[in-house]
Amino acid sequence: MNDKTYDTINAQNPEGLLHLQLTKPATKAAGVPAVMEGVKHMLSEMGPLRAIKAALALNQKKGYDCPGCAWPDPDDDRSAMAEYCENGLKAIAEEATTKKLLPEFFAANDVCSLSRLTDHEIGKKGRIAQPMYLPEGATHYQPISWPDAFSMIAKHLNRLASPDEAVFYTSGRTSNEAAFLYQLFVREFGTNNLPDCSNMCHESSGVALTESLGIGKGSVKLEDLYAAEVIIILGQNPGTNHPRMLTALQKAKDKGAIIIAVNPLPEAGLMGFDNPQKIRGVLGIRSKLADIFLPVKINGDMALLQAIQLVLLQEEKKYPGTVFDNGFIQEHTENYEAFTTHLRKQKLEDLSAASGISLKQIREVAAILKHKNKIIACWAMGLTQHKNAVDTIKEIVNLLLLKGSIGKPGAGTCPVRGHSNVQGDRTMGIYEKPAATFLDKLENVFHFDPPRQHGFDTVDAIHAMHNGTVKLFFAMGGNFLSATPDTNYTATALSNCALTVHVSTKLNRSHLVHGKEALILPCLARSDKDEINGKAQFISCENSMGVVQMSKGKLKPVSKELLSEPAIVCRLAKATMGNRSVINWDGYEQHYDNIRTDIEKVFKGFESYNERVRKPGGFYLPNANRDGRFDTFNGKAAFNIATIPKQELEAGELMMMTIRSHDQFNTTIYGLNDRYRGILNERRVIFMNEKDIAELGLAPNDVVNIFNYNGGVERVARQFIAIPFSIPEKCTATYFPETNVLVPINSTADKSNTPTSKMVIIQVKKHTAPS
Repeated sequence: MNDKTYDTINAQNPEGLLHLQLTKPATKAAGVPAVMEGVKHMLSEMGPLRAIKAALALNQKKGYDCPGCAWPDPDDDRSAMAEYCENGLKAIAEEATTKKLLPEFFAANDVCSLSRLTDHEIGKKGRIAQPMYLPEGATHYQPISWPDAFSMIAKHLNRLASPDEAVFYTSGRTSNEAAFLYQLFVREFGTNNLPDCSNMCHESSGVALTESLGIGKGSVKLEDLYAAEVIIILGQNPGTNHPRMLTALQKAKDKGAIIIAVNPLPEAGLMGFDNPQKIRGVLGIRSKLADIFLPVKINGDMALLQAIQLVLLQEEKKYPGTVFDNGFIQEHTENYEAFTTHLRKQKLEDLSAASGISLKQIREVAAILKHKNKIIACWAMGLTQHKNAVDTIKEIVNLLLLKGSIGKPGAGTCPVRGHSNVQGDRTMGIYEKPAATFLDKLENVFHFDPPRQHGFDTVDAIHAMHNGTVKLFFAMGGNFLSATPDTNYTATALSNCALTVHVSTKLNRSHLVHGKEALILPCLARSDKDEINGKAQFISCENSMGVVQMSKGKLKPVSKELLSEPAIVCRLAKATMGNRSVINWDGYEQHYDNIRTDIEKVFKGFESYNERVRKPGGFYLPNANRDGRFDTFNGKAAFNIATIPKQELEAGELMMMTIRSHDQFNTTIYGLNDRYRGILNERRVIFMNEKDIAELGLAPNDVVNIFNYNGGVERVARQFIAIPFSIPEKCTATYFPETNVLVPINSTADKSNTPTSKMVIIQVKKHTAPS
């Protein structure tokens, strides 16, 4: 593909811009409209009986786990009928659709023509029904048998000069069983090149929490939210990205919790909630959620947190022993004196200006926290995708440590994961920088010598493909091109590969920007029945709060040519390794209990895995922070000292963050409406402060082009509509993946190497149609 072809990735039919409709942004989320939207999507993709069967099994203890977000299911009061949200139904509508792509579809549609479709149009084509192969120089995918596909991949892998010339990517949808087998095969093959989607989202959380608290996961259970006195939600939009969280927040609110929302945009799901399972919600009587909304500047969160802590420190000085939990601090933490010394040097006025939050609001929040110690902090990608993301998350930890708000009921850390098993994949060893103790365990259990050299994360893998170091790209799920930064650069990287392979349920953008040869391997979805030799199988997943539970599909697969992810890994391993392998791949493929038996040999907390995962609701993994312990080198939690980042903009420059619409999950576009923000029938919009629109000489609804010049490279996203919105000055927001083209590949978070998709410096210029 040439650069002109790449531009079609980001160019929609200009006539589509004429279809935009604007409505008043919503002040509450969910309710009856959400139910109707979910049902509409289900019925548009399948018949009513299949839709009912799919919905009744979704997130049930004997059903299957939602392929969407990782929000946990209630331990006790799980709904027997509707333990799902609008976007959960949309996710199931996408994967359980009865539309399928047979060889005739690929024969009639060349790759170049398909690549000119929008991501929404591509995704709506249907399920891939058989393995497909694109030969070098060909214009159309063609069917290929499973044995031939595995043989082809094996030949490519085995002729590499080094195993490190291959990259094996993982999506957060991948089950525990498949992830364990995948990393086992990759390491027996000889590399740690195991990038995953966590590299692009909560990697910063994992790094920050591990360094500060000794574990890269959150500490709270769902029940802790109901016991909390204060819940702080930072950089997260639960109404769209984790809608079932709203029910937990409503319950917490009913029990007296104060909710503080910190976000540049006033999202509907932060403000109010109509619970469609309650009479009030059905009647449209809003339950207020956020008691205080702080419209922070993009990346102003660290300054805000330090400002709050400085006010609390001043209050502690006035009333010693009444504001901070000094007993907890003395027994369980280190660096307190150095941290408070640093804090005293800060000027409250400067912190207020850097955050965009008034001194009055800062003092109001501090007054609420002053005598509270059951505090939970929740956050998502609004915090994790900045250069200083790790330090910002450590600043959250600082606040919780000051209040002794970790390791007690109603208090702790709550990073809200975006994909339903992204946390479980990391638990299973999907990580490019594995610990030596883990590798030692693999060696002891399986009797092979796993590689010790660290592998490539997602950004490093893109660079390695771009410069020719990596020659084969294999993706276990996901839509790599649309999920990653710097779209044109990444597209070149993928096309440089000799072979690209994608294990997928549906057609996506990454199948259309490919290596010299390409394969699509169609797999079973979460909702599909998985039977081997007449025996029903199930897989398991880990949610955001460390619960591992069974997931068992209930629907008839749309094609007999689909394989499960564990079966794909087993057959690929046998084809590639042959007699060199010491792993019993046949045993794993014959029954997934055999996989879980070996998982428990490797990982602590999985004892009696097969027995406990069959119990309704599954089981919790051990969590030292939850128990009041810190598995750091000295057993203490660490206060962190960080300098507030200075963001100086040149004339005409703005800050941009990428966001989801309400009609999407990650890179899957369900529709063209973002009804909570008042946007209908369009995705190519840029939300701007009305003062910035005027200062740039623009008018509301002008069509503009957006530019980024990081590193001296011009990046451009063309033909977006400038929408006046309630957002801080100099801040803008756009939907991804359309503006991933603007996110520089070399702009990443310190330590985590996560792309800085929430802080992109842009210029906005009025679009001029070519003459």
